[in-house]
Amino acid sequence: MLLMVGLGNPDPNNKNNRHNIGFRVIDSINKKYSLSKQKPKFKGLLTTGKINEQKVFAIKPLTFMNKSGVCVRELLEYFKISADNIFVFHDDLDISFGKIKTKFGGSSAGHNGIESIDKCIGKEYSRIRIGINHPKEKHSVEKHVLENFTDEEEAEITNLINKISSSVTMLLEKKLDLFSSKVNQI
Repeated sequence: MLLMVGLGNPDPNNKNNRHNIGFRVIDSINKKYSLSKQKPKFKGLLTTGKINEQKVFAIKPLTFMNKSGVCVRELLEYFKISADNIFVFHDDLDISFGKIKTKFGGSSAGHNGIESIDKCIGKEYSRIRIGINHPKEKHSVEKHVLENFTDEEEAEITNLINKISSSVTMLLEKKLDLFSSKVNQI
């Protein structure tokens, strides 16, 4: 069993924020692979199904970013999913806009959702970091992540999300580097 987690904030006003890119990836995966209807469970919106005959769970935590780990831990414990079978999709300020990087474990780099997950389950899971660029001034970070994408950015992000969901089978095979290079060059 594998778990895919998309980070974001459940407030409808945040739907198209940069910080909510993880939610949008999960929505795209749900649609592409015809996963079940989203149901409120484990403090999140949960879908289930199979991708390439592999049982998958996909969740969007409804706990707000700072407490995403609570949702992930509950689901993990209930279904006895190993942390190394978790893939978390989230925004990253330090990656160029429209690019992704994958990594297993490591530092949260100050991302509150990742910090929460690290505190609740440890760091032994995979991350798909989606670049949203860094504002020039450090004091603008909070404003930047909570802003919607511009029209030009929106077209690019929609394309990137489609590439991610089309290539997700490589993640399920734990081919992180191959997934990264395929998504970044398509």
